[in-house]
Amino acid sequence: MPLDFCHPNTPHKKLRIPEWYVSTLMMDRALDAVVRRVKKLDRKHDIPYLAGYSRDGKIIYIDRHMPPTFRYRGRDINTDRYLILHEEVEKTLIDQLGLHYLHAHQIATRAEQAAVRAAGIHWRDYDGFMQKYVKTIGDERLTKVPADLDLKPYRDEHDDDLVKRMLACIARGEGPPGITAEHVRRAVERHMPQLARFKPKTRGR
Repeated sequence: MPLDFCHPNTPHKKLRIPEWYVSTLMMDRALDAVVRRVKKLDRKHDIPYLAGYSRDGKIIYIDRHMPPTFRYRGRDINTDRYLILHEEVEKTLIDQLGLHYLHAHQIATRAEQAAVRAAGIHWRDYDGFMQKYVKTIGDERLTKVPADLDLKPYRDEHDDDLVKRMLACIARGEGPPGITAEHVRRAVERHMPQLARFKPKTRGR
């Protein structure tokens, strides 16, 4: 995991305020702690809605077309760290506490907002930048979908159409090497039985 997310100008000095006090520095340290615990960050795939995670939670995926930074009032803001925070919080709440995706997503979004605002960034500006890429990436053909991408967020939102597009991508032979339509079919039958009868068109049909 790259360490360049860490705040370069803020040494880990002892705070002169109570440790429990919610301050900008404390939030920054907490964000660093989350980022440092990510086992692997992958930016080589197409990820619906910008970011996601592997089923086992060991990989955080950020879409390969999502810029890693955006310019804000003369500063280059690293957006990966906020997306990582969101995905880690969301995945943990789902796996460890058994929360429904939509509930976990709301809490993760609040954590993301707090971290963004603590960095002196207006949420409206940050979210506006991100939403431009959500729309673009959500509309493109998915040609490089990770085989172990956790589909629970899309399943819980009943985004069957998106999952069908992902299945069609695999059937056309455009998925990751070694991943067959049969492999995906078994996963769909287990987790999304409502799509078990879906027959994606293969190449040349």
